[in-house]
Amino acid sequence: IVTVNCARLLKADHHATNGVVHVIDKVIATTTNSIQQIIETEESLETLRAAVAASDLNSLLESEGQYTLLAPTNEAFEKIPRETLNRILGDPEALRDLLNHHILKSAMCAEAIIAGLTMETLGGTTLDVGCSGEELTLNGRPIIANKDILATNGVVHFVNELLIPDSAKTLFELAQESEVSKSMDLFRQAGLSSHLT
Repeated sequence: IVTVNCARLLKADHHATNGVVHVIDKVIATTTNSIQQIIETEESLETLRAAVAASDLNSLLESEGQYTLLAPTNEAFEKIPRETLNRILGDPEALRDLLNHHILKSAMCAEAIIAGLTMETLGGTTLDVGCSGEELTLNGRPIIANKDILATNGVVHFVNELLIPDSAKTLFELAQESEVSKSMDLFRQAGLSSHLT
């Protein structure tokens, strides 16, 4: 699937006497803002704006290149426990891992996404980007709220859930998501819970 500024290429290579014509499915608008400028001007990305500033990713997101930012909205940050959010925001390494997990290494428009596509993030992790009917999905869940916000250095999709990589989780949080609940009970009984958090 070929796209031009997120417009789908319908018919290619119509040769004329003075050139060639490609037919696309929408009008291409002028793009003037970088990904960083989109973050700075969009009200629903206020928490992300602060997180990007705290992790020194501003220069990357305004530099030349072709990235896809899966931008967590304020709503996405509000869905996780306040204690977890404060811990990540207060830990520069965990925060950077979290944000890098939301940046894909290439520009990926919605029209070009097919079911079962695995994409590498800036942090070296992978995300399953796909579609279910008309909805885009991440790791099988339809959490993309707004898609194809074009930037001079890539494309932004707004997501309404935070994608937290394992490297930004505590041992306790990782254990909660796996089949070791019995072990967790034993740690609690032994008074060792604090070591896991």
